[in-house]
Amino acid sequence: MRILIVEDDQEASAAMCRGLTEAGHSCITAPDGAYGLEEANKGDFDVYVVDRMMPRLDGVGMVETLRRQGDQTPVLFLSALGEVEDRVTGLQAGADDYLVKPYAFAELIARVEALARRRETGSVQTVLKVGDLEMNLISREVTREGKEIDLQPREFQLLEFLMRHAGQSVTRTMLLEKVWEYHFDPQTNVIDVHISRLRSKIDKGFDKPMLQTVRGAGYRLEA
Repeated sequence: MRILIVEDDQEASAAMCRGLTEAGHSCITAPDGAYGLEEANKGDFDVYVVDRMMPRLDGVGMVETLRRQGDQTPVLFLSALGEVEDRVTGLQAGADDYLVKPYAFAELIARVEALARRRETGSVQTVLKVGDLEMNLISREVTREGKEIDLQPREFQLLEFLMRHAGQSVTRTMLLEKVWEYHFDPQTNVIDVHISRLRSKIDKGFDKPMLQTVRGAGYRLEA
């Protein structure tokens, strides 16, 4: 997969490029939106990863220009601006997804790869649904039976991972690596604590429990 990274922070750009390259992808970098447009017009990219706030031409201006030119390459916005109205502005400009800084690098890779897959199928998924549980990836809202569920950022990441693997048993190792980015066992009860909190929020007060503990295997989210 060929990715264009448009980011004015050289250290952050190099780190993204290094990580995505290690994940098996090819990266080109640009220091601002103006250079980003030049690179985008040169080659065939699968995904653009674009920072919102940049000199000369910001991310919104760059993406709006690309869309006017008819370029429909999927765009992932990166920004420290995380309010709903900020995400809406980015999406209205033509972005397909929005990731708030600071972010887990595993999530960045997952979202970039997801955008590339959605391009192949011609659809962009912004809402996850498992039974009567619904997660809006843009507004960051979670509801069950229409009732809003308030989640902390890590709880949201944990639930998103479980929803993307609904019906499958996910191990503690998978959760440590994909949600916490630990590639070792920290020998703490961090997963147990977050699973307990999440279970109390999505299952308490509802007829059917969804978050199951699979003895010897891990956890599973079931409709």
